[in-house]
Amino acid sequence: MAAALPPGHCSPFAGTAGRLSFLRDIEVHARFLVALPTLIAAELIVHSHMLLVVRRFVERRIISREHLPRFYRAMESAFNLRNSIPLEIGLFAAVYTVALWLWRSRFGIAAATWYAMPGGRWHLTPGGFWYVFVSIPILQFTLLRWYVRRFIWYRFLWQVSRMPLGLIPTHPDRAGGLGFLRAIAYTLGPILFAQGAMLAGLIASRVLDHGEKVLSSKLEAALWRSSFP
Repeated sequence: MAAALPPGHCSPFAGTAGRLSFLRDIEVHARFLVALPTLIAAELIVHSHMLLVVRRFVERRIISREHLPRFYRAMESAFNLRNSIPLEIGLFAAVYTVALWLWRSRFGIAAATWYAMPGGRWHLTPGGFWYVFVSIPILQFTLLRWYVRRFIWYRFLWQVSRMPLGLIPTHPDRAGGLGFLRAIAYTLGPILFAQGAMLAGLIASRVLDHGEKVLSSKLEAALWRSSFP
């Protein structure tokens, strides 16, 4: 975690008037003291719970014996894609190319902060270089990897849905015996919490440091909420 925070080249107690200090940057603290540790800690929790959920397809005999090889091939494909080194290298490349390009082209520095001075995207302090080229890429890579793993999970469910399933219309879970899949919503709770913390940090920064109204961020809040039904 130490690598994710900027080194102490720039004093966190900014002395110049009107300059946002490191200690007062709520958005940064929400990202790296709350969201990033949660995303990392969720690795073991989420994957172990998902494995238990997947096993229930077999335990409840939703997958018939003759289709078990096909089911296990879908599982193996999901595991291989999740652990793919070329895929993770591609995510790193995207973070250090597309993400940096978007940051440079879309986000200007309007006021002096602990990590940059106004007048251009690359007027960075020593701590700012660490923040832009080390801290932010680590967070983006971790978040992108979770998005990819969410896609892998949906891909696995789609593959299972193409198999003949032994569903029970009268099952008490009112989902034909697939009610155990609802547990995934709770399993992904740490991921949702981390993203909510980052959004809260962004809104708090806008309100406290830039004088914006809370409702001015309602579009971002609505988009975040709609992406996780």
